[in-house]
Amino acid sequence: MKRSSLVLVIGLVMLALLIVVIVALTAAFTPENTNPAFAAAVAFADAAGSGDDAAALKWLAPDVQAYVQAHCPESSLSACIRAYIPLEWGDFRSVVFRRATPDGPTAWDVDLIATYAEGKGFSGVCIYNRVEQDAAGEWRVTAWAGWVHCGDSASRNMAANPDAPNRVP
Repeated sequence: MKRSSLVLVIGLVMLALLIVVIVALTAAFTPENTNPAFAAAVAFADAAGSGDDAAALKWLAPDVQAYVQAHCPESSLSACIRAYIPLEWGDFRSVVFRRATPDGPTAWDVDLIATYAEGKGFSGVCIYNRVEQDAAGEWRVTAWAGWVHCGDSASRNMAANPDAPNRVP
């Protein structure tokens, strides 16, 4: 093999390794992987959107769990969430972190984006979660709003808007 060919092969291998390292670091250092408050918000919304009440309820503060018991159909968190989603959006697909604003050292206002299988749901569903650290140091969802198409003007500034759609509690 010629020296120039060997240098080219080594350079391509090094470039490929660099790309793999960058992709791995990017995946490892997503906001929900670096901040437990963001992880709690994403885990809650993912479980609620997927219909996994048991997993979703563990992320809720006790007063919000009581709200679900008192106000959701059949005391089911996922039934509350399903009631927000138009049938034409189809099945829940995924949810990802969008952005967050701190509110002191033990609270975050977290915005997420979910996708559903069809129509406006596929192009983005905005969700707001208020996440606070409890006395045990665990992060719990203390309020949520949204589960509306991100193109809807009501999806703006849900943290500060007491009339945000689907606000709980």
